[in-house]
Amino acid sequence: MKFALITAVLLSSIGLVNVANAANKEKGQALVEKANCASCHGAGLNAPILPAYPKLAGQYADYLYYALKAYKVGNGNAQFGRNNAVMGSQVQNFSDADLQDMAAYISSLPGNFVVKK
Repeated sequence: MKFALITAVLLSSIGLVNVANAANKEKGQALVEKANCASCHGAGLNAPILPAYPKLAGQYADYLYYALKAYKVGNGNAQFGRNNAVMGSQVQNFSDADLQDMAAYISSLPGNFVVKK
């Protein structure tokens, strides 16, 4: 709970909310295809090749950007970074704007997430 609150405050304070509105989905599509994200996350980024890999299609753009950025930061920052060798190497060559474009494109894909009521 505390982590979620800190994350929400951080994202809103640095202007990352509504990333999809400021990003270029077409450029994001080209970057996703260039990075070959489907090789692990499957067709339409919604059918991972292993159960350990997440479905990405339809996920919130803000969350996707935050996750990609955290992989780029890596294990060097225990409060913000994510430690995964494959994803860390995948995102190193992308700028923040590229990550925003990728997040916008991926969030626009049809996903099968279910919101339980």
